[in-house]
Amino acid sequence: MKFSTLFESKALDSRIRSDEPTAKERWFGYLLGPAGALLLNALLATYLNVYYTDVLKMTGIWGGAFLVIFPIVTKIMDAVINILMGYVIDRTRTRQGKARPWLLISAPLITLSGILLFTVPENNLTVKVIWVIFSYNLYYSIAYSIFSMSNNLMVPLSTRNSTARGKLSVFNQVANIMMTGIVGALVFPILVLPWVGVDKGRWIAAMSILSIIAFPLILLEYYFTKERVTEENVNLPQETVPYRKQMKAIFTDRYMMIIFAYFFVFMVGTSFKNLGGVYYCNYVLGKYNDGVTLPILSAIGGLPMGIGIFAVTPLAKKFGKRNLILGGFVLYAVGGVICLAFPKNLAIVLAGQFVKNLGGVPANYIFMALFADALDHIEWKAGFRCDGISMSIYNIMTVALVGICTGMFNGMLAVSGYKAPYYNAAHQLIAVQTQHVQNIITFSFVGIEVFTAVIIIVLLAFLNVEKGLDKKQAEIKKRKETKQHVEN
Repeated sequence: MKFSTLFESKALDSRIRSDEPTAKERWFGYLLGPAGALLLNALLATYLNVYYTDVLKMTGIWGGAFLVIFPIVTKIMDAVINILMGYVIDRTRTRQGKARPWLLISAPLITLSGILLFTVPENNLTVKVIWVIFSYNLYYSIAYSIFSMSNNLMVPLSTRNSTARGKLSVFNQVANIMMTGIVGALVFPILVLPWVGVDKGRWIAAMSILSIIAFPLILLEYYFTKERVTEENVNLPQETVPYRKQMKAIFTDRYMMIIFAYFFVFMVGTSFKNLGGVYYCNYVLGKYNDGVTLPILSAIGGLPMGIGIFAVTPLAKKFGKRNLILGGFVLYAVGGVICLAFPKNLAIVLAGQFVKNLGGVPANYIFMALFADALDHIEWKAGFRCDGISMSIYNIMTVALVGICTGMFNGMLAVSGYKAPYYNAAHQLIAVQTQHVQNIITFSFVGIEVFTAVIIIVLLAFLNVEKGLDKKQAEIKKRKETKQHVEN
């Protein structure tokens, strides 16, 4: 049975019928739908390493080498899967489109792998290590890679209307920021983190519930999205563009190269910040799992994200997406410098985080719309689309850098003498680190992003992909109409 026949049933059809994105599509397909998987992934990015170091106490395995080596090595599989998925998505031809079917497939995989990440047996060290490696790869290399690529492609494939794309991108990023900033950074550390503490059973219960919630929400995204750009080719002869030709089109396009460089630099800074955040609040700015420091830091620092929802679209329309994002990163760097200068002063750090996140608003909400513009530019120049391959390269960088940065971060902790928290004879929790460890944690959370912001400012100065885009899109449409007329 061909893969395409699995999606012929009308029961799997999108519930969206309109020619342009609707409010129902934005709310259900781009806001609520991705929320479950994005929340789970955000919590894993922040707390999975904490679970490994503080609950499973794996810092000392192989003399500290395991938590350094395994996140890096496993990214080899990630790279292979992402290259394969990009190739497969670009060649997927179904009634439901080319990316949406993979959203459906990702739903049960996300739930299963999310649960397995925490149900690690501990009675045998070898089994423990194998389980961690297997569950980590099942989630990051397969389940989340499939979801992430499909989810990220929905904005570029939804419409060619640049303004509508910008709105969909905002809704999609609101889902991410809402889950990360409200639930992940406020509700979880206030209500859940003090309860789970270093109790493995409670961690399993909490994360299993979140993994299960992701399943129906991914289905919601599947049913309330529509690939209008893909549907443009329904009545045209299906041509399979050689993989090498697609790769050449991507790597000879200067706009896409700038965007990939942006993704690379941005992910390095973000990965270290996510890894260091909990440790920073536990050992530098506050006390271990105090249920106060992390929520306050997240609330004050994340406040601009809520305000930015209403301002970013009209500002992007007035000044241009690139210009707004570039200006934002100037504030991003300034806010980081403020935090780095006074890392133990709560009031000053909160002020710095506010400035920093204010600058990060445009990038978080509308950069994927610029990515969609670059895909249209390649189609105009080369005569074919490279959605899947381009997204696979993006995903390879994302997952690989998370692993590499995790390994580097754990290596720095191990070398600096990090000690996992423990209970003494009086059953008091002891969680104290040396000044050297605190410096490493501080640099990871607030220092690295100062440097990455400056690099990004330079890169964005050359990204003028929006110039003449309307004319390019009109030319693409005219080509398709001419081709269809000739075929008929």
